[in-house]
Amino acid sequence: MLLGYQTNTWGGVIGHPAGVTSVKDLYYLAGGSTEQAAHDISEAGYKGIELFDGNLMQYEDKLQEFQDLLFENDLKLIGVYTGGNFIYKDILEDEFSKIEKVAKLASQLGAEHLVIGGGAVRSGGIRESDYEALARGLDQAASIAQKYNLIPSYHPHLGTICETPEQLDKIMGLTSINLCPDTAHIEAGGGDPVEVIRQYKDRIKYVHFKDYSSGSFLPLGAGHQNFSEMVSLLRDMNYNGWITIELDSYEDPKAGALISKRYLAETLNLM
Repeated sequence: MLLGYQTNTWGGVIGHPAGVTSVKDLYYLAGGSTEQAAHDISEAGYKGIELFDGNLMQYEDKLQEFQDLLFENDLKLIGVYTGGNFIYKDILEDEFSKIEKVAKLASQLGAEHLVIGGGAVRSGGIRESDYEALARGLDQAASIAQKYNLIPSYHPHLGTICETPEQLDKIMGLTSINLCPDTAHIEAGGGDPVEVIRQYKDRIKYVHFKDYSSGSFLPLGAGHQNFSEMVSLLRDMNYNGWITIELDSYEDPKAGALISKRYLAETLNLM
């Protein structure tokens, strides 16, 4: 298995300011330095990075600069995280236009995965038809990813219509997209990440690890998640892809990466 780290810990999730007025620019964005993140992640011993779409698009006209950043830090671009609301018909064209732009750039820079989040919650509550709309949106986003030779996966997330185990099962039954389990978000939504990996083993091409306890997302080993059982299941599946550590925020991002590295090496024997 290959081990990577998400750069969003450096600066946390802020969202692109242009998205307030322009759906086509509604990118996820981490507020910190991608250059510092890459340097710290490499020094911590990881071999790949995942970026938010907004941070990747900062290099749209600086491809060589990004390639040099990867080369200098001996890193691979694992994938890019993107997404959309997917339930509002009038903005779908712009949402898919954004996703296609991101997928094209990610492919040019050698990424393997396109991670897709989303499924908006209406102010008046979830409508049953929203699940069908999300499923259609995910299938279309998956087709865009495949057009650029990227592996598409859906990432369930708090704050969407896919939080709980029942909601996840509903979505997975309506779409053919792969699943990228985020172990902490699954537990925070009331699920068991071990059982989710077991249930959807045939649809898992990429995995996000982060620990969880008492409502907080934590470095690996600082919470109570059963990563040993998860790794055992992945080995039984002959999984040899990337596991990316994704910690939304941490006071000292590099220290958090090092805590997880030690756990991966000393407890899980993965490094």
